[in-house]
Amino acid sequence: MSAYWVAVASAEHVRIGRKDGFMQVNHGKAAPLRRIKPGDGIVYYSPSTVLGEKDGLQSFTALGTVRQGEVYEGVMGGGFTPARRDVDWVDAKEAPIKSLLDRLDFTAGKPNWGYQLRFGLFEISEHDFRLIGEAMGTKLA
Repeated sequence: MSAYWVAVASAEHVRIGRKDGFMQVNHGKAAPLRRIKPGDGIVYYSPSTVLGEKDGLQSFTALGTVRQGEVYEGVMGGGFTPARRDVDWVDAKEAPIKSLLDRLDFTAGKPNWGYQLRFGLFEISEHDFRLIGEAMGTKLA
């Protein structure tokens, strides 16, 4: 049985992971990534384009499936070795969350819908994963 997850990072960081086929969360921490298993669905939400900026992007920016393999250390330079998992990213366009707020299980009827995004990684329903995928223009099996 697969699980489905939302990870949170700036769009700039997500684009690096998409290009190189990996994901990382919570500033490179390994523990959250160990909750994710091969075959799980991942969607990234980006509150901003660049870390620390408040440009109001608030969009889903990547969607994919976790590949076989374990969490491993990546090399970013300067001694930074963030934990990563490999992901098969699908071709998807960015999709603003605002048009989905009343239809997603994790946001519908919740005035403080953004609170759980602060955790950096959380599980969502298959319904939400598919709805986000449709909004991003993907063809999910």
